[in-house]
Amino acid sequence: MSTPSGLPEPSPLAVAVSVKNVGMRFGDFDAVRDASFDVAKGKFLTILGPSGSGKTTLLRLIAGFAEPTSGEIFINDQPVNAVPAHKRAIGMVFQRLALFPHMTAAQNVAFPLKMRRSDARTIPERVERYLELVKLGGYGGRRIHELSGGQQQRVAIARALVFEPDLLLLDEPLAALDVKLREEMQLEFRRIQRELGVTTINVTHDQREALVVSDEVIVMNDGVIQQKARPVCAYRAPENAFVANFIGVTNFLHGTVSGVDGEEISFRSAGRDLKGIAAGTAPRIKARDECSGAVRAEQIRIAAAPDTLQGLDLRFEGGIVDAIFEGERIAYEVAVPELGGVFLRVFDHDPASHTEYRPGDKVRLGWNVKDMHVFARSP
Repeated sequence: MSTPSGLPEPSPLAVAVSVKNVGMRFGDFDAVRDASFDVAKGKFLTILGPSGSGKTTLLRLIAGFAEPTSGEIFINDQPVNAVPAHKRAIGMVFQRLALFPHMTAAQNVAFPLKMRRSDARTIPERVERYLELVKLGGYGGRRIHELSGGQQQRVAIARALVFEPDLLLLDEPLAALDVKLREEMQLEFRRIQRELGVTTINVTHDQREALVVSDEVIVMNDGVIQQKARPVCAYRAPENAFVANFIGVTNFLHGTVSGVDGEEISFRSAGRDLKGIAAGTAPRIKARDECSGAVRAEQIRIAAAPDTLQGLDLRFEGGIVDAIFEGERIAYEVAVPELGGVFLRVFDHDPASHTEYRPGDKVRLGWNVKDMHVFARSP
């Protein structure tokens, strides 16, 4: 078969990890419910969600630290539910790195090779190769306390990869780092993963990290997978209101559906008629259904003069409540009387070229119909 461009379709990649209807119950509490997904070999998957969403429990099940109460996990087509963690070819990096402080960096990296009784003659060369991979060539003789936080992270990565595992699992390893170092290490994880082609599953609550490093993301809440998609799809086409709210900064306007025209949904909110595009794959929205329209902060345009926004489908008057300078953008909070006084969050990503508004200033806001996703509201 071929694509519309005439090029052959890419062959599907072999599956490295397959999770089939997996559940994990603690007493009367379901930490994970009916989770199913595949991870292709060589891909980087991030499981994203708030605290208590079940993401770490799911990672622990894949690692073999616990056995699921239902369902099956396969690694390289082999069922592993009953296989203990130490017999799975898995490398792990934790938030608490668990490096041995009495050992040097090189000795820490060599440890898993010695535990697996690798040929002692090959260990020094392999250790040095992986220290070079994480940009720590020449640092092998240093003790852990002589390394910075970022360097310790790199040692942990080298130790997890040196025995060439089938799978690399990351359990929020960057959470304790400062913002700048965390962002640098996100790119390092991505570089190393691509260079080695090791299948990787990462767990985090940091949405930026998930979008930056991943081939695919899974968003979880209350033990349930809400969406599995490429980062750009999860961001631009969220499956439900939870995903729309969790990834990015999103404004919600609640109302009642007044009309449906194909994918275009009309609804009334605070006495104002609004329009958006039907979102997700839930049962189709019908007239008189309760709904929520979601529009991201960066999709809303802001201006002082009404004629500046003439090309937009929806326009409103508002007043600046707060303005927060964040470097590359200004985040505004704007009260909109026409929408019942709701506060909308608006980003200006080009503050150097635009008017800077202050609390009390009157402004105009606007966006296009296609920028608002409309979701059915749960009863």
